[in-house]
Amino acid sequence: MLRVASLFSQILKIFPRTEFQQAVKQHRAERHCKGFRCWDQFVAMLFCQLGQARSLREICGGLSCCVGKLQHLGVANAPSRSTLAYANKHRPWKLYETIFQQLYSKCRIEASPNRKFRFKNKLYSLDSTLIDLSLSLFPWAEYNTMKGAMKLHALLDHDGYLPAYGVITDARAHDAIVARQVELPKNSVVVVDRGYVDYLLYGLWTEQKVWFVTRERRFAAFEVLEHREVRPNTGVICDEIITLAYSVSYKRCPYPLRRIEFYDAETDKTFVFWTNHMKFAASSIARIYKERWQIELFFKTLKQNLKIKTFLGISPNAVKTQIWTALIAVLLLKYLKLKCTFGWSLSNLVAFLRWNLFSYRDLWLWLEKPYESPPLEPEAVQQKLVWS
Repeated sequence: MLRVASLFSQILKIFPRTEFQQAVKQHRAERHCKGFRCWDQFVAMLFCQLGQARSLREICGGLSCCVGKLQHLGVANAPSRSTLAYANKHRPWKLYETIFQQLYSKCRIEASPNRKFRFKNKLYSLDSTLIDLSLSLFPWAEYNTMKGAMKLHALLDHDGYLPAYGVITDARAHDAIVARQVELPKNSVVVVDRGYVDYLLYGLWTEQKVWFVTRERRFAAFEVLEHREVRPNTGVICDEIITLAYSVSYKRCPYPLRRIEFYDAETDKTFVFWTNHMKFAASSIARIYKERWQIELFFKTLKQNLKIKTFLGISPNAVKTQIWTALIAVLLLKYLKLKCTFGWSLSNLVAFLRWNLFSYRDLWLWLEKPYESPPLEPEAVQQKLVWS
């Protein structure tokens, strides 16, 4: 006899209801609520992501067919399509941003430090990706005359490769302007590509003692202050201390920077990096920038495994709500991977959860041994009373 609820019910217990309700009160998300609570909406949208539902009809129909199982999810009844669509359009998407931050705080405790480098500084990658939208359905998301889009900016924590921060903006928003709003811990290292070339941003990070690694901008004007010694057989061609040449650029970043040329034998290419950290080995700077590829893999995983390409509503609030629930779902999947020792790939974990979402199995035992049948508990044997 099994004594556990469904896998979906156990997953929802990762989100404490008290914290969830605090977020609801913070954003006044249940103002004028008439029966359909924010928790019901959250369960429906998380079911959309984990169950790979493709429409409002599939979400509501999928929950409706689970008669007798919804009580375990804290939901009285499955919503109608119009009710869920209205909630996605009008209830503030910032509620799910808060839920995302609550879950990240829990995941950060479980994540182990990145062992690829000897330094103890926190390592982050910052980048953005376009989310394509149909211009005929989403005229408010105009990107150019032929295309609509929104831009998702994400900060990836390399301890566990967890998304630590997210911002959804207009597709035309400059990456560097958004980067100035991101609060990074002191002495952390952030890796960015050439889309974040902004001398004002470099100066701001240097003042805050945040170390950055990036690629050199084409035709960048600088003056060499010092040539450093280069170790042989490391791929490093030159290691220089520079300062910005033009007065306007110098006013924005009046600090000395470091310029490193590195030859990669695997690709037969030469890369030029800039950083404001003066003590790391030049080869380590090249390896740090190579780690930036992890955020590209994160965006690829997000788009391939979660529902972020087609949308359930056409309003800005509905689109942002769906994107944030996708980010919550991918963070939840990474949390499950951190809590078990089985070698899950994220795509396999998404597929297996979709097939077993309403199976009555112990979640943590199933994560460790997904291919084994659940153990059957022996039926209780009634003992005979012996009168003395």
